[in-house]
Amino acid sequence: MDQLLSIAVAQPRCTPFDVKANAMAHAEAIRAANARVVVFPEMSLTGYELEAAPVRPDDERLAPIIAACAENGALALAGAPVPGPYIGVLAIDGEGVRVAYGKVHLHGSEADRFIAGEPAVIEVDGWRLGLAICRDTGIPQHAARTAALGIDGYVAGVIHADHEAEVLGERACRVAADHGVWVATAAFAGPTGGGFDQTSGHSGIWSADGELLAEAGADPDETARAVFVK
Repeated sequence: MDQLLSIAVAQPRCTPFDVKANAMAHAEAIRAANARVVVFPEMSLTGYELEAAPVRPDDERLAPIIAACAENGALALAGAPVPGPYIGVLAIDGEGVRVAYGKVHLHGSEADRFIAGEPAVIEVDGWRLGLAICRDTGIPQHAARTAALGIDGYVAGVIHADHEAEVLGERACRVAADHGVWVATAAFAGPTGGGFDQTSGHSGIWSADGELLAEAGADPDETARAVFVK
C-alpha cells in the first residue's frame, strides 16, 4: 500500500521584526493549507532581518501556530533566528516547538552574526524529510550530505528577489534528479525586510521525477499543496 504525505508550501505576508503578527499569519496559512506538513520561507517569523532577536521554542508569541497545528493535525516548519545563534527551522506541532535545523551554508554578512549548522532530517509519519534553508539549496554538497542521512524528500525555506523565481525550479529539479527525492520549497512573496522590497513568490512542490506538481503565485498569503507518494 502506498504511503501518502500531504505537504504545503506557504508564503505568508510578513511584518519585519513582528513575531506576533507573523505568527498569526502563519496560523492562518496552516488552517488554509489543509496539509500534514506546512513549509514556510527562510526567517518567516521575523522577516529577513539579521538583527532580529533569536526566537526561543518557549516564546509565547508562537501560541497561535501551536493552536492551528493542533486543530489541523499539522507540523509547521517555520523560519527564524534561533538560539545558537542559527538561522533556523522551528518544528511546530500541537504539542509545542523545537529547533529542528540550523542553516549550513551562510551567505555574506550572515556569517558575522550566526554559526553554521549541520545537515538534518525530520521524520513525519514514516517520511524522512531533509531540511534546507536558501543558499543550502544552491550547494550540491548540501543535498548530497543530507541525502546520505536517508531521505524521502528535501524541504526548504528560501528568500529570493522578485527576478529570481526561476531559481526555485532549477534547484529543485537538480536535487530531484541527483537523489530521486520529492522537493518542496517555500519562498517569500511581497516585501520582507532586509532590503527585499519585493520577493519572488512561486513556492513550489516537485515530484521525485522533477515534475512541478503545485505552485503558488507571486502574491503574499498564497499556498500550494500536493501529496507525496511512496
